[in-house]
Amino acid sequence: MQAEAASPQLGWNLVHDVREVLEYHFMVNALLAGTVVALIAGLVGWVMVVRRQVFAGHTLAMMAFPGASSAALLGVPGACGYAVWCGAGAGAISLSSPATRSRAEQSAGTGAVQTLALAAGFLFVSLYGGVLADLESVLFGNVLGVSDSQLLVLSLVAAALLLALAVLARPLLFASLDPEVAAARGVPVRGLSLAFLALLAVTVAATSQITGVLLVFSLLVAPPAAAQALTARPALSLALSVALALLITWVGLGVSYFSIYPAGFFISTFAFAVYLLARLVALLRARGLVPRPHRLLARGAEAS
Repeated sequence: MQAEAASPQLGWNLVHDVREVLEYHFMVNALLAGTVVALIAGLVGWVMVVRRQVFAGHTLAMMAFPGASSAALLGVPGACGYAVWCGAGAGAISLSSPATRSRAEQSAGTGAVQTLALAAGFLFVSLYGGVLADLESVLFGNVLGVSDSQLLVLSLVAAALLLALAVLARPLLFASLDPEVAAARGVPVRGLSLAFLALLAVTVAATSQITGVLLVFSLLVAPPAAAQALTARPALSLALSVALALLITWVGLGVSYFSIYPAGFFISTFAFAVYLLARLVALLRARGLVPRPHRLLARGAEAS
């Protein structure tokens, strides 16, 4: 009876439920860390989807396997191995699949890098011969166990990433939308491609140590893809990507507090549901069953 009374119960009073969640320091840290991760993922993921480099992002996420296994073999922290392999993966992808090549050639080059990384991971596992506890933590993370020091480091990394994105924003967007024209006008397309892959590698390597690779990758893909399905306007789409990532993270963490299931499950599931809903709205718009927002505004102006 005491255990049942102590367990949190989700009720109809939303204000009371939010206050209950915020009473605990570990939940406050989880929400703050999730906010930082969602902000980074919404921005970097939006550029990743625009550049059609989702496969590259997936490949960098898979660097958790050789990173953790090589770190265990050498006796160093798993985070060090993952950071090194993410950086090496970004450089290898940039060299094997430059932006000037076709999409098919880029995918083939990225796939070759992923295959090599997985093969290296299997080799390290066979040489190590033990249990890779760090691999599970990198894959799934523990967002509910974020310490104050981890939150501080994550915030500093996020600030550096946001600054780098702000500096590269205009030429990077130009090179992402039309690389051939950008190259003709003197924009360093290949250098920007390498720079963005480095930012993507830092994003995945830094955030996955807290939230896990699978959770980060779901936030990198689903909210930006949903936002771009809903609107083609870059500024609005970017803002919507961040807003969706934040909403998915907050709701997922809140629901997981009142559940016995992990937060990553809810966040990933909600992200997938949002993407499906966005694709459905886009399909209905294409068939004329749902009016576009600017048409609704025009009708309202005419009525007034």
